[in-house]
Amino acid sequence: MTKQHPLAIGLDGIAVAETDLSLVDGINGLLVYRGHWARDLAIHHTFEEVAHLLWFGHLPSEQELTDLKDKLKANRELPEHVKGILKLIPADVDMMSVLRTGVSALGSSSHGFPPTIDEVIALAAKMPTIVAYRFACLEGREPLAPNPELDHTANYLYMLKGEKPKAAHVRALDAYLILTQEHGMNASTFSGRVVSSTESDLISSITAAIGTLKGPLHGGAPSEVTEMIEAIGTKENAEPWLRNKLESGGRLMGFGHRVYKTIDPRATALRVVASELSSNDPWFDLATHVEKVGLQLLEEYKPGRKLNTNVEFFAAAVMRAVGLDDNLFTPTFAVSRVVGWSAHILEQAGKNRIIRPQSNYIGTMPE
Repeated sequence: MTKQHPLAIGLDGIAVAETDLSLVDGINGLLVYRGHWARDLAIHHTFEEVAHLLWFGHLPSEQELTDLKDKLKANRELPEHVKGILKLIPADVDMMSVLRTGVSALGSSSHGFPPTIDEVIALAAKMPTIVAYRFACLEGREPLAPNPELDHTANYLYMLKGEKPKAAHVRALDAYLILTQEHGMNASTFSGRVVSSTESDLISSITAAIGTLKGPLHGGAPSEVTEMIEAIGTKENAEPWLRNKLESGGRLMGFGHRVYKTIDPRATALRVVASELSSNDPWFDLATHVEKVGLQLLEEYKPGRKLNTNVEFFAAAVMRAVGLDDNLFTPTFAVSRVVGWSAHILEQAGKNRIIRPQSNYIGTMPE
């Protein structure tokens, strides 16, 4: 029989790569992108600046930023065959499945191994267009062409909503997209790196990552937070509703995290941005009250568990404030995370070895 190795369920605590892309320290509540605090990047920088940091290793100069913006703008338009596919997919197919199919349809013989930075930029530019194009089709309106006058986040909102977005909405969504660009060796990033390690192409790797993010344990929480807060309805109903949920064995969505055992640093930054955006918004006021009551009850029912507010709670507040439908929450997450996925895939390709873990056989042996 082969030697049995210690088993780590879910690969907990197992390092599978060395990276200089990000540090996720769940014990101390730290998130670092290439030597920069993620919360500071979200508050003081733009989507394109942070994408440049992750792809190229440093924040851009003025000229480098202009060049990246120009490349993103030049690659937003979808090929006609992809538009045709997006129109043919039945209306009841969920948006993440549509996004996965649309990205897969971008594959061609020109994509190979190793992936190139130009391929990465082109894909990151097209993913928001896929989501917005499909959303327009579902609404029964003609999809808008990308607006070359608008930067990445503003153009995404423009194509989704059919009008130029408010500056405050762009700022809020930009902060969310920055905070979700990268987060270490999470499930979808691992999927992308595994596929890339076989020397498959960028499109195949990102398609696998999207399929992983589609799972509700990874990418579905913001919409569930919205559903919870809307079900609560009023401040007076918050405590009885939350108490009943806990006593019946249910989970409070937007609280606790697989990694963070203290305050989620992304939630801290988004709380600041969301409060600036929605200080007079009744829904945000209710959400803030629900957070306060939820934290009190979690300490009462689960003392010592350190179940703090996570990024999904305030992501729901931002998404709601900028007017995104619930079915756009996880696709918007993917629109952001493609930056981190592709940065990891480039890193994997730069020093590649096929990822091939082992399993422990627990079956019987033949006679």
